[in-house]
Amino acid sequence: MINWIDGLQKALCYIETHLTDDLQTEAAAREAYVSPFHFQRLFSAVCGVTVGEYIRLRRLTLAGEELSRGRIRVIDAALKYGYDSPDSFARAFSRFHGITPSAAREPGAVLNAFSPLHITLTTEGGNTMEYKIVEKQPFTLMGVGGMFNNETSYQEIPKFWQEYLQRENKPVCGMFGVCLGEGGKDFRYLIADLYQPWQEIPAGCETAHFPAGTWAVFPCTMDTLQETNTRMWKEWLPACKEYRLGSNCNLEMYAPPEQNYAELWLPLEKV
Repeated sequence: MINWIDGLQKALCYIETHLTDDLQTEAAAREAYVSPFHFQRLFSAVCGVTVGEYIRLRRLTLAGEELSRGRIRVIDAALKYGYDSPDSFARAFSRFHGITPSAAREPGAVLNAFSPLHITLTTEGGNTMEYKIVEKQPFTLMGVGGMFNNETSYQEIPKFWQEYLQRENKPVCGMFGVCLGEGGKDFRYLIADLYQPWQEIPAGCETAHFPAGTWAVFPCTMDTLQETNTRMWKEWLPACKEYRLGSNCNLEMYAPPEQNYAELWLPLEKV
């Protein structure tokens, strides 16, 4: 990817300098040279927290510093750092710092701090990562979908799968998990199978079409899927010079359970 490390660091700097503004993920993503959809996945994998969580933790850190110096009222701190009411600010502040905003103004109050992140590229070991670049013909997937928020999707999508697998009538087997970016903080996720044009689309199902294109395919097991996903973003992408991220989607392909095999599919474009 072009200037991948520099781009992500620029995004972090942008976030840091706009913490008291109406901060939009789209603006930070532009600094990183990727779409908001890919930026939020990249950020989570590399930084270990979601974009929204990082912003909240940095804002609460700065709010605590200001309150401890007695330079701001609680209600003003709530508004300055993006909270609709003093009550919602007090709840978030107490969860993070362990004390109320009012208590933070007392001499000797102990506060927590979440430092700004800085991205550096380091060389670690000589680990290999299996992948292949594949040119795929157009294909269509059909499945059952729902909208998810990037901040809670790691918890909610497994629940979505669990609820689906417990259904008596399942219109698809679940060969694919499909993330489709729709802008903003939300994206659409499908539990899907390959769709053939002569098939009837069952009630409650929808289709997603993918044009011919280039994909990076990363094989893994069910046990190593999350680790492979993280390494895909943290190790493979920074070293990839010939391709940039493609359309706003990514796929998970699941073999039958007894095979314990899966793949991550990432769309690419030639640089």
